[in-house]
Amino acid sequence: MKKLGILFLAVCIVATSAAAFAAPKTIKLAHLNPQQPFEVATASMAAVFKSMVEAESNGALMVELFPAGQLGNERETMEQVKVGVVQSYIASAGGMAAFYPLYSIVDIPFAIPNYDVAWKVYDGPFGKHLASEIEGKAGFKVLGYGEAGGFFQLSNSKLPIKTVADMKGLKMRTMTLPSHQNLMKAYGAAATPVAWAEVYTALQTGVVDGQHNPIPILLTGKLFEVQKYLTITNHLYSSYCWVMNKDFYAGLTGKEQAIVDSAARTAIVAGRGLNRIIESSEKGLPALAEAGMEINTPTPEALEEFRKLGRESAMTFIRETYKDEGVALAQMYLDAIEAAMKEEK
Repeated sequence: MKKLGILFLAVCIVATSAAAFAAPKTIKLAHLNPQQPFEVATASMAAVFKSMVEAESNGALMVELFPAGQLGNERETMEQVKVGVVQSYIASAGGMAAFYPLYSIVDIPFAIPNYDVAWKVYDGPFGKHLASEIEGKAGFKVLGYGEAGGFFQLSNSKLPIKTVADMKGLKMRTMTLPSHQNLMKAYGAAATPVAWAEVYTALQTGVVDGQHNPIPILLTGKLFEVQKYLTITNHLYSSYCWVMNKDFYAGLTGKEQAIVDSAARTAIVAGRGLNRIIESSEKGLPALAEAGMEINTPTPEALEEFRKLGRESAMTFIRETYKDEGVALAQMYLDAIEAAMKEEK
């Protein structure tokens, strides 16, 4: 009996030691941009996530970063997440819409008035509903919604855009998002989808005349080198959709899931904060002006024309493209915005 007791104790010690030294679970996290956490929101998100996950799990979870599209374009990387070769990806709106087309309904021009409202909408019940829809219909676990630089502005190399009429005939780069292409057409421009990795060259060589993106993205991509005119319109607020392989997430322990969720929420806040610092400091508009960009803001009357045309075109597009399901989701989105605005008062 004594020998059996000693044997049992030895087995327990071995089992405990094996558990203690079990190989860590690795999260491969990819994003499109350079890993410059003090300049690029997705990079700051990735850096904060890695630091928090590894520290709080005591190394049981390790995070490997794959920035700057190292693993392929958006579709390729999303496919890798779906099959579990890559565990996580911070997807652009265009990347997400390729797998869940209704993601485009959030591109209703001038719908979101400010950042406070945007964050309440994406972090609140609407964002949770959207995440549930994406998980059920596209098969991705959504960790949250990062910020794609903030509000979109217009830039081009031809002329100052002061009214909608100034956009007529301009070749404007868009993501592979039908909603963005529809918007540019509504403004009289020629919408031209170009992958992000090719945007600088397309602008430099004249394949396209202009594009629309938030100010931090213009800085990240050095688009000020190939664009002369910047128009402040704030016409769209776009988010990143941070996804994880659903089976990998389900295979984490409850404690590990809590660590991942908490780290993702904190990382998203860090990315939003970095964007605000860039926009409100000499790193934002002053840097673009110093680089030679001519910056203008349309009159209230001109902005109203942008808003009216954009809104009417977007709602028609949603009705015709996504039918009743799209209209219902768009209305839920608009209702969430209205509710968030009332909280401000």
